[in-house]
Amino acid sequence: MGDNFVINIGRQLGSGGREIGEKLAASLEISFYDKELINLASEESGLCRDFFEKADEKPSQPLMNGLFGMRFPFPNDSIMACNSCLSNDALFKVQSDVIRKLAAEKSCLFVGRCADYILRDYPRHVNVFVSASLDDRIERLCQTMHVGKAEAEELIERTDKKRSEYYNYYSYKTWGAAATYHLCIDSSALGVDDTVLFVAEFVKKKLQL
Repeated sequence: MGDNFVINIGRQLGSGGREIGEKLAASLEISFYDKELINLASEESGLCRDFFEKADEKPSQPLMNGLFGMRFPFPNDSIMACNSCLSNDALFKVQSDVIRKLAAEKSCLFVGRCADYILRDYPRHVNVFVSASLDDRIERLCQTMHVGKAEAEELIERTDKKRSEYYNYYSYKTWGAAATYHLCIDSSALGVDDTVLFVAEFVKKKLQL
């Protein structure tokens, strides 16, 4: 591992957490992973991407419905038997292994997916949670997803509930609680770009970069 380090970002939907993470990774010249982990987990395991899409940041449940009622192809064109049973727990294990492997190879920034818990024993890590005011979150979703305010608010409530259930289930900690992270920051206070600068400075001081 040497001088490698990892940054793990939890985020409320619409807080700009992904954008902040991407810009932070670029400023620190480290690798950035969010949805990219789904592709990597699929490639590493030989399982279809659809399995990981359906399980993405959802607590454990069988993946039988709609997937195992028929023979289902792997990316390499082999066939999975009908009586196979994969749970979200099994897919979480695959994705966890990918996260650990990446962190062992190089400095990385991970968004979501319980990376802070998965890498809890990693020697050099910083865990950050990004929140924002509800009004700002709604406005961001209206602009980026082209939805109305009511739909944006409903999506925020549904997604944050899913993320918190997933995180709390796998980490045994509390999603969004200050004690869970090294730094919790409201992106509404500074805006995205200044939040990136603030977090970058925090990371550099904590890790003595």
